[in-house]
Amino acid sequence: MALEDAFADFTRRDWERESAAGTVRLAVVGIGGFARQRALPAIDAGAYCETTTLVTSSPDRATDVAETYDVDAVVDYDAFLAGDRADAYDAVYVATPNATHGRYAIAAADHGKHVICEKPLETTVDRAREIVDACADAGVTLMTAYRLQTEPTVRRTRELVRERAIGDVVQIHGGFSNPLLETAGPDTWRLDPALAGGGALVDLGIYPLNTVRFLLDREPTGVYATTHSSGGPFAAVDEHVAVQLEFGTDATASCTASFDAHASSRLELVGTDGKVHIESPFGGVVPQEMVVESGDVCMEYTGPSVDEVCEEFDYFGYCVLTGTTPEPDGADGLADLRVIEAAYESAETGCRVGLE
Repeated sequence: MALEDAFADFTRRDWERESAAGTVRLAVVGIGGFARQRALPAIDAGAYCETTTLVTSSPDRATDVAETYDVDAVVDYDAFLAGDRADAYDAVYVATPNATHGRYAIAAADHGKHVICEKPLETTVDRAREIVDACADAGVTLMTAYRLQTEPTVRRTRELVRERAIGDVVQIHGGFSNPLLETAGPDTWRLDPALAGGGALVDLGIYPLNTVRFLLDREPTGVYATTHSSGGPFAAVDEHVAVQLEFGTDATASCTASFDAHASSRLELVGTDGKVHIESPFGGVVPQEMVVESGDVCMEYTGPSVDEVCEEFDYFGYCVLTGTTPEPDGADGLADLRVIEAAYESAETGCRVGLE
């Protein structure tokens, strides 16, 4: 593969293979910080989804959000579970704390609605499988919200890997850190293992973990992990985590995450004939900066920023409208949770954990 080809029409939506008419009406379940700051604006800016319903614990305090996005239906969680105003939406976006994903995703499926659910899909493999089964039984689309899989830089990197532009991938290094307490108080649900299902690995480490699996198109065969917490607000969860993944090839991957470090993200793939470096891949609005070395050739690409959240919702809407199964489906969400559970087992036992 010529490197010039990799950078040509860089931001193309290769998943947009046919025309799609109309929009998918979304109920946004949970309008916390991410939903207000990122998801709702992205849906509004996109082509294939529109917000028609808000689900919140305090409908009276959501009038400003409803007015901003011209949303007529605002209901509380109990009303949503009962199916009130279900005629106002076609699909739901679940953006509540992790341990509540199943409750709302399964209710949506029971009402015959498609589901896009934040990651991780749930807090355990068994609970996530209930979501997958409910959506399958209802015949509705289920997408785990892995927005990196819809982001151009990552998709172009997967093409480079598939075309062996850097030879056989031998090493992948991915890291994501964020000083959580600078933006959230110590009582945030992300530090409550009962609600979050874990700490830095579940909230941040899942980004490099899922991206590695996506790029290699392989499942890990083994995992070794270590975690560390300094106590205080982080006493109940992993504050820092390092995960080593093995695959059924020569490739290994190192994924790190931290709740208490300078904001940073990085991703690098090293192959037998070259490497790919992506600048700040996990930050939300990816700067579209990457460097590719292939043999004696080195090329750098810098393009306009792409809002991967907008890409994600347009991809979901397109899949629903065209009857296409999304790549980050329920099985993808289950696969990550299997690795996460194995990583926590490894951290507790100090031993490598094999994965079938």
